[in-house]
Amino acid sequence: MLLLVFLISIAVLLFCIIKVKLNAFVALLVCAYGTGLMALATYIGGTPPAGFASITDVVATVTNNFGATLGSIGIVTGLGVMLGMFMYESGGIDSIVDSVLRAVGPKRSQYAVSTAGFITGIPVFGDVVYIMFAPMLRVLSKKTGYSMVAYGCAISVATTCTFALVLPTAPPLAVAAAMDINVGIFFFYALIAAFIGMFAGGIVYGGIVNKIDQKNGRTWDFSDLDTETAETASESASREKMGAMKALSILLVPIVLILLGSFSAFLLPADSTLLKVLAFLGDKNVSMTIGVLYGAFISRKYLPRSITDIMTSGADKVGLILLITGAGGAYGGILKACGIATVITDGLQGFNMPILVMCFVIAQVLRIATGSTTVALTTTAAIVSTAAAASGVSPILCAIAVCAGGIGLSLPNDSGFWAISRFFHLNEVDTIRGWTLGGFVAGVTILVFACILSLFQGFLPGLI
Repeated sequence: MLLLVFLISIAVLLFCIIKVKLNAFVALLVCAYGTGLMALATYIGGTPPAGFASITDVVATVTNNFGATLGSIGIVTGLGVMLGMFMYESGGIDSIVDSVLRAVGPKRSQYAVSTAGFITGIPVFGDVVYIMFAPMLRVLSKKTGYSMVAYGCAISVATTCTFALVLPTAPPLAVAAAMDINVGIFFFYALIAAFIGMFAGGIVYGGIVNKIDQKNGRTWDFSDLDTETAETASESASREKMGAMKALSILLVPIVLILLGSFSAFLLPADSTLLKVLAFLGDKNVSMTIGVLYGAFISRKYLPRSITDIMTSGADKVGLILLITGAGGAYGGILKACGIATVITDGLQGFNMPILVMCFVIAQVLRIATGSTTVALTTTAAIVSTAAAASGVSPILCAIAVCAGGIGLSLPNDSGFWAISRFFHLNEVDTIRGWTLGGFVAGVTILVFACILSLFQGFLPGLI
């Protein structure tokens, strides 16, 4: 019965998001409460799980898991958005892109596009990246003849790999919190995994798409480019941009602090004063606070408006993201508390499915069903956390497999699908060829990478 409740719950969630066009935050809350009540009804005359015996327990579960999710990621997510806005509004993002393109040249522009998307996808949210890159990539496609579908694949896969895997974005933070893992060690391995996924899905697969399009003589309409290019050039010429290295330093300051705080425990005595200092500075909230203050300080002369205005705008932007993430955590918490998570994991284990594959499959199914990477990852992490902890496989690798499942197979129920289609002037078929399948290639590659690492987890630092 619980499995039927889960299927009905997913169907209702899909109906609310796709057909009714209900906001994802409200849809998740509706499904969380509804799932809890349906699950509770299945226990009438039986013995429910501890802490899930009445309607008030359903309410408490939703509230507590919503609060716990926000408590673990709220500060970092808000600060991450502010950090990204300093990089964007100072012109630092443009400088990074220009530097990467100069370094590799137009003939290897797909490498530059993927690398730039990979870097900017960490502090800047997907739609903003697409808006920034679209005019430049269309100009590049017109000049070089490189497939616009392949360019769209390169930038979207790279950006989504970092969004799904690399801190301080919300989804991997939520996964790390739900699975109770060290964020610094997770960041280290997830960053490598994201880069490998980006290379496989964005560059290798994108290159295959380009060859097919070149062979078939595909062309794209660039008739509107003159106006767009003139407007972009006018805006860029009106103010001085921050240099690429300065912009990168804004990103690197909190990352370096987090890594130092995480790995210093392997190098310093437990009672060391230096270890305690590094642990404090490496706390994700402290390091991101330092990063934002540093970013505000070095970018101030390049900003078109005040630091206060930019921080306020960042706080405004993060509101809905936090609500959706918190609601995803609440929904996942209900699935776990009522016993559905156990039924799902036990059922999949009955097929002798390895834990890493199970983490990937559940996240991928929810990604397809809901159209949201954030919802898929927060929900899956809550479902598999107990099974992952008891599996003998490193929870870090299980978290990477979960995140990999949130990449790719984006369908028209995903707002990102339409953002890519609209900004890059691609039709639905080309968007599926470039982004939907390219992301799937990246996700599967990351899963394979996690499986390979699991063979050596006894020797690799932080994975035991």
